[in-house]
Amino acid sequence: MVALPHALHTLWPAAAASTFWSWSWLHAANCDLTNQASSLVLPQTQIQLVAPTPNNLTLSSVGLAFGVQNYTCTQTNNFTNIGAVAELIDMSCLAGSSVFHDLPDQLYSSWVNFNHSSVQDIIGHLHMRNPPEILAQHYFITNPTTGQGLSPKWDFTSSGKFNGNSNAFFVGKGEGSLPSPNDPKQDINWLQVGNLQGKIADMVFRTDTRGGQPPSSCEFGKSPDISVKYVSYYFFFGGSIH
Repeated sequence: MVALPHALHTLWPAAAASTFWSWSWLHAANCDLTNQASSLVLPQTQIQLVAPTPNNLTLSSVGLAFGVQNYTCTQTNNFTNIGAVAELIDMSCLAGSSVFHDLPDQLYSSWVNFNHSSVQDIIGHLHMRNPPEILAQHYFITNPTTGQGLSPKWDFTSSGKFNGNSNAFFVGKGEGSLPSPNDPKQDINWLQVGNLQGKIADMVFRTDTRGGQPPSSCEFGKSPDISVKYVSYYFFFGGSIH
């Protein structure tokens, strides 16, 4: 899979000019994160996620993602996750700023209010009127180790400074999961993900999630597959290409 196609299929809401999407800092990118590891803030009482120490892994990239979590209805009449698709905006120049941890709420509000827009729609239109600095694309692939099941992939090969670098990706495996400290019924879990393949990072954290949770029940054989909008931060630590 390559970068999400930049095609506009729906009308852009007139109010977009005054939203998250029109802000000038969408153009800032590639700032030094050497001293910004503290931008990853984990709840103090939890033990499921373990932040790297500066002597172990340094923060290399941080992206604010908007996209969808995909679900299908199982025989037990519950939705199960079958992957996700998202676009990551480079947030390296805002890491450590006073607004950094407010941005997921602001992006989520804009994202869910575009009722008939897809990720492709929004990126397509942004590239025509206010192109953001896209860090990476996020999607799922067949597990490269077992050949079965799905593994998350973050693909940097067609965006930003790593454009064209075939090693600029991360395929991961889950190492820790924490129910959202904000609203676990609405917001998907925070995650710690270890490296299976790729040189862009050794470890990834998903935090500050907004949205993405499916309804609590469904009817097997009748309920269609669904996509639920979400927003989150992804922090990338380590890696052998910079």
